[in-house]
Amino acid sequence: MGVMRGRVGISPSFQSREQGQRHLHSESRTAASVLIIEDEPEIRRVLRTTLTQHGYHPHEASTGQEGLAQAAARNPDLILLYLGLPDVDGLEVIRKMRKWATIPMIVLSARGQEAVKVAALDAGADDYVTKPFGIDELLARIRVVLRHAARRPDSTGKEPVLTIGALRVDLEQRHVRLSGKEVRLTPIEYKLLAVLIRHAGKVLTYRQLLKEVWGPLHAHEAHYVRVYMQHLRNKLEANPAHPRYLTTELGVGYRLKTE
Repeated sequence: MGVMRGRVGISPSFQSREQGQRHLHSESRTAASVLIIEDEPEIRRVLRTTLTQHGYHPHEASTGQEGLAQAAARNPDLILLYLGLPDVDGLEVIRKMRKWATIPMIVLSARGQEAVKVAALDAGADDYVTKPFGIDELLARIRVVLRHAARRPDSTGKEPVLTIGALRVDLEQRHVRLSGKEVRLTPIEYKLLAVLIRHAGKVLTYRQLLKEVWGPLHAHEAHYVRVYMQHLRNKLEANPAHPRYLTTELGVGYRLKTE
């Protein structure tokens, strides 16, 4: 499904939408610039056409080195990065980029291994999409990552207020409410929830959560995260076995779902 010249590409639903969809969703109309770092010309073409149709300004690079140079020159709002580049491994591109830039980055990977996803996220990627993928999934991930970047603390240092369905969390006042009723959390539970909220919509690896909540000395104690995530689900989810807010990325980590 979606195989292009010997490697996984874009799903048929992506291509059919590219040919037939001309409606621009109001939420997607934006002047955001997107740098596509991908060595496959056909995939670049589809991405370029689709992004343009949805109001984005795409730019392209076919190698890792060209991508780094374009990122420095253009300072795009978002980067779509394929990991299997011909000259520099995509993970190395992420590491180099993160030494000087905080540009949001979504990894496009034909590699399904969980370890590769974890490595990309730990290196500094904001999210990942595994090929083949459809247009709706990719555009949704782009919107979430751009919204997350826009929510970064402003000059006043005010913490965000997040409302998703019946859940409302005010980090400034340290209030957590579910259907209007206050929810009491332990300090660790609250800290874990606060980290997820500050990165709402973004998948966080076990290592990232451990370092932010428990500190770098506990970076390998993944069971801490699992135990306290279950505590949070029991308090915040209507059905902890099928969470609405606190979702699992199997073998990778967790995501506070906003869509």
